[in-house]
Parts: sequence; structure tokens; C-alpha cells
Amino acid sequence: MCVTCGCSGDSNSKIINPETGLETEIHDKSHTPHHHTHTLPDGTVITHTHNHEVSEIHANIHGTTISLEQDILAKNDLIAAENRGWFKGRNIVALNLMSSPGAGKTTLLTRTINDLKNQLSISVIEGDQETINDAQKIQSTGCKVIQINTGTGCHLDASMIERGLGELNPPLNSVVMIENVGNLVCPALFDLGENLKVVILSVTEGEDKPIKYPHMFRASEVMILTKIDLLPYVQFDVQKCIEYAQQVNPEIKIFQVSAQTGIGLDSWYEWLSYQVISNK
Repeated sequence: MCVTCGCSGDSNSKIINPETGLETEIHDKSHTPHHHTHTLPDGTVITHTHNHEVSEIHANIHGTTISLEQDILAKNDLIAAENRGWFKGRNIVALNLMSSPGAGKTTLLTRTINDLKNQLSISVIEGDQETINDAQKIQSTGCKVIQINTGTGCHLDASMIERGLGELNPPLNSVVMIENVGNLVCPALFDLGENLKVVILSVTEGEDKPIKYPHMFRASEVMILTKIDLLPYVQFDVQKCIEYAQQVNPEIKIFQVSAQTGIGLDSWYEWLSYQVISNK
């Protein structure tokens, strides 16, 4: 169970190859909780609920409930470290793209792939709760892509990426873009083994998002402000947004772009190309 939102780890997640239509369900028996109840000599009843992500101990002592929660990220971080080694051994730059729904991740990603396809080898792991709609958009660029549907889950985790990489099989010396499930909370908490986290914020969302969701912006090395072509039509204070982001994370790198008009994309592309060169 996700400590932040309560989503179940056993979320009927699956990997879909949009090219072949083949679906592979992701099962992890360690997600299944099991319970033990003990009665102490003084009559106290203690129930243990075990799960690889959460372990709670409820002790009913004179009507008082005590809940102890273990670090749910321990197993995830171990697999993430393995993923990181996998990427490093193949000289792959992996970016974890995160945003709220509708911020423009897929539009920016398809534009980036189309513009850089002759310069960089890019593969994509697409994360959504359901459908392969975004994977099909990515596939239309000629890019290799797999879809991970998380079911009731609100984020990708390291285990999903590990299994997805086996299906994707990205080439050496390339870039893997991981488009996470639209959510400004839980994806920030789960290390996937990526090189860098990139948070995408659109001008249609409000300039105060960095201080409303500080962990997301604090965890990210890069913020991409998208849909800036809409600035004449929305109430959005760009400078205030940048100040908020830097207040939360003074080191954050910021790009202002429009995937529709191409404004600001050159700087984003230069930065991305530099990541590939410096990774060698």
C-alpha cells in the first residue's frame, strides 16, 4: 500500500507492447498482505499486518491503537539501484518525466523524438493507469515504446521499470524516457533508477504548484514549463512560478517551452544532448 495515497501494490499492472499487442501481467506475491494475531498473558491482542511495502502493528491496549509503519521504499530502492547499474552498464541516460495529468508530457515527448530522431536514439516506457493511447502516439514517431498500465496504482515503481526494460531492450548509448503516471505526489517518492527526474508544469495549472507540491519539485533536477504559447490567454505569473520553484529547489534547472510552436525547445534539446555526451 502506498503510504501517501493508499493505492495497492497489487494493482493488476501489466506491460503492453503496442506493436504486437502482447500483454504481460505483473505479479508480485510479496505485495499480498498476511495477518497474525497474538494474545499476550495480560489479555492484550496484537495483530500484525505484513506487506513488502507496509508493515503495521495494531495493539489494542485499553482501547488505544498504536500503528507503526516501516519504510515502504526499501525494496523499491534496492531494485532501483539495480536498474541504475543496468543503465550505467549500457551507457543509457534515463529520464523520469513527471507531471499532473494534461500538463503536456506526451506532446513534448513526441515533439522531442521527432526533432531529435536523427541525433539521438530514444526509447520510451509509457506509464498510465489504463489504455495504450499515449504509447500509440509515441509509436507513430517510429520510436520503440512499451506501455505499462498500473491499474489502480498511481505511479510507476522500480520493479515495473525492471520488467519493462526486459521487454523494451533499449540499445547501448541511448536515451530512455520514462513517462510516469500523471500525479504530482507519489512519483516523486519512488526512485526508478533514473539518471534525472524532470517535472513538467504547464501554464494552465497555476504558478503556485511548486509550493503546493514541494517534494516533487525538490526531488527534480529539471522543471519544464510548457504551453507558454498560451500565456496571452491565461492568468499565469511566470516569474512568480520560477521564484516558487527556486524557493523549494535553488538548484533546479528551468526551461520554458512550447511543443506546439517550438519556442524554447532548442535549449531543452541542447541540455538533453549534453546529458548523453557527458554520460559517456
